[in-house]
Amino acid sequence: MRRIGEILRSGAALAACAVLASPALAAEVLAPPKPPGAAVKPFVKVASGLIALTHARLIDGTGAPEQADRIVVIDGGKIASVLPGDAPPPAGATVIDLTGKTVIPGLVGMHDHLFYIARPNLDAGGHADEPILAPQMSFSSPRMYLAAGVTTLRTTGSVEPYADLGLKQQIDAGELPGPHLDVTGPYLEGPGSPFIQMHQLKDPEDARRTVAFWADQGATSFKAYMFITRPLLKAAIEEAHKRGLKVTGHLCAVTYPEAVELGIDDLEHGFYVNTQLDPGKKPDVCPDSEGDPTIDAMTPQTPEGQALIRLLISHHVAITSTLPVFEQPLPERAPLNAKAMATLSPQALEAYLYSRNRAAFRSAQRHDELVLQLKNDFAMEHAFAMAGGLLLAGPDPTGNGGVIPGFADQREVELLVEAGFTPEEAIRVASYNGALFMGLDSRIGSIVPGKDADLVVVTGDPAKRIADIENVETVFKDGVGYDPAALLASVRGRYGEY
Repeated sequence: MRRIGEILRSGAALAACAVLASPALAAEVLAPPKPPGAAVKPFVKVASGLIALTHARLIDGTGAPEQADRIVVIDGGKIASVLPGDAPPPAGATVIDLTGKTVIPGLVGMHDHLFYIARPNLDAGGHADEPILAPQMSFSSPRMYLAAGVTTLRTTGSVEPYADLGLKQQIDAGELPGPHLDVTGPYLEGPGSPFIQMHQLKDPEDARRTVAFWADQGATSFKAYMFITRPLLKAAIEEAHKRGLKVTGHLCAVTYPEAVELGIDDLEHGFYVNTQLDPGKKPDVCPDSEGDPTIDAMTPQTPEGQALIRLLISHHVAITSTLPVFEQPLPERAPLNAKAMATLSPQALEAYLYSRNRAAFRSAQRHDELVLQLKNDFAMEHAFAMAGGLLLAGPDPTGNGGVIPGFADQREVELLVEAGFTPEEAIRVASYNGALFMGLDSRIGSIVPGKDADLVVVTGDPAKRIADIENVETVFKDGVGYDPAALLASVRGRYGEY
């Protein structure tokens, strides 16, 4: 099979971006950098200026093999040059020796929320009181993402969109630390949602008005949700496209083929939430099975799997991989990351351990079904990308303490390698591909002279051991180097609280 680098050079992968984003989108998402303010300065490790990162391994984000002994020169907020390791650093540069370390592009998280789902009075047996709530994590989430090397993200569904827009404004102004934000508007949901914080669209005109209103407020993308119907989704897509904005979806009532025909730009959760093969599926109704029978049966070898991959690619629809959230029901394989656990509030940690313990007592039959589903999704995502489809990456950190900002973005890359991608390809999926989808690839996503200096320095060699992607030493955003340890220390015990 052709590898991703060959597909990129052939131009096939570019087909996934046929719906062009508004030219103003880059300026909205990647605002001109401002000097770090008083609340940000404590986390600055390397001030902006002329910087030479010497003797580094380089994974440039294109999918090409790792390069040994390179010098990455940063001048202000831009990548000035990439030089051989024996070249002299520019005169007057601050020289940082990265022997034994690797530089990769800043990650572009394409399913990275800023809230945490809470179930009131949850107990060890999984019982909780209504309603399900989604408190904002506007303090902890941005710091955790940035500490892990996520320099740009799409919120992929907002519960408190004004909070997300206000957070973006303060980050862009240098008043708070965090990544660049593509703020997705409020969930576009149909009738029947279990979340009382979500507006339930009444009719197509309501869908159009909602998209128009939030686009005017500054939302730069939209996400459809499980109970949306085809007429509502069609109206939302049409209004978003009029404004040069894209729509993704975590669907259920609408199947993947139906959404493709309506013009959707992206589908979330790999191939897990497609309901096209669910027995008894009724039009515009989310079945109780929520896609399980479809992922049980669909592989790249089945006629249905092959036809779906062809359909997605021919209509230029991207797929967002969110593998960590589907690994969690299998606690024997989902790592219990001590650094991640340290960020959780006591209540969030307790809820997560309850969930993990319950998962360990699932029936053998259900366990085997979950293993098969993960295997099938691995195969479908890999086949889709190898056929020329645009695969994006983001972990979906919602209400499971094993899938939290930043740490889960790193785990997503590790799982892509397990799914069959080379480390360099997996990093490309998690960086360049997101930039390409958003129309920001001339600015971010790969380490190329002239692009923004959004880079991550990790100790070790992810090309040989992908888990080294967790060893983040410094994160450069717009040429400013941030200290991951300081960022994480500031949120210790707070994620799940605020």
